[in-house]
Amino acid sequence: MLITRHAEAEAVLADTRYVPPPVRQDGAEGTLAWLRAQVSRFSTGEPHAARCRLLTERLATLDPAGLRTEARARTKDRDGAWRGVPTEVLGAALGVKDTTAVPAAAAGYLSGEESPEADAAVAELLDLADLPAITLLLQGHAAVEGLIEAALRHAEPGDDIDALLHETLRQDPPLQATRRLDTRTGDEVTIDLVSANRDPAVFDHPERFDLTRGPSAHLTFGHGVRPCPAPAHALALAAGVLEGLLS
Repeated sequence: MLITRHAEAEAVLADTRYVPPPVRQDGAEGTLAWLRAQVSRFSTGEPHAARCRLLTERLATLDPAGLRTEARARTKDRDGAWRGVPTEVLGAALGVKDTTAVPAAAAGYLSGEESPEADAAVAELLDLADLPAITLLLQGHAAVEGLIEAALRHAEPGDDIDALLHETLRQDPPLQATRRLDTRTGDEVTIDLVSANRDPAVFDHPERFDLTRGPSAHLTFGHGVRPCPAPAHALALAAGVLEGLLS
């Protein structure tokens, strides 16, 4: 079933009967498949709650304002070569000095596409960091870089960076769809985040990219029982890079 309306998407995301599609649990320890079976994003029930608590505790030690400042400084130092900056800044804040393996591991993190390169990258990261830190790095890598890419497509000279990011999240989300499994029927549900974020029942002139809209009821950071644990940190990293590029 495909959901495109905002209210229906909110209802699914707030209902505990809808869970992420299961991932395989028999991956060899230290591989991408094994890692996906250990993280909060693909788990349910008490394992999900316990893993989320670990992420929340780790995030509480990070200052979003400091992440923003460091991302801006590194972007300026590199004359605009911003790729990798958000991951490096987040890694340094988490105590992970080498984040070069993150892109290879992140490539199949959401899709589940396994490869020897992804497995090797996961093994390398496990030698450098614990699971909460790795989880945050992998979940943040593609999402933050995707947000920056999308914001740059819409950016104009003099734009307010925070307003630019808020409207980009609504109209051009880096993750365009999310899936859930109905535990009562076994049916899979796909939520079209682009359509839900442009629902005319919720957003005036939804196709217009409008920086005066401000923070809105978009669903890009999730909703209900499984919201993104780090929206402030993701926004800070993206804002810092954009300030380094556009200021």
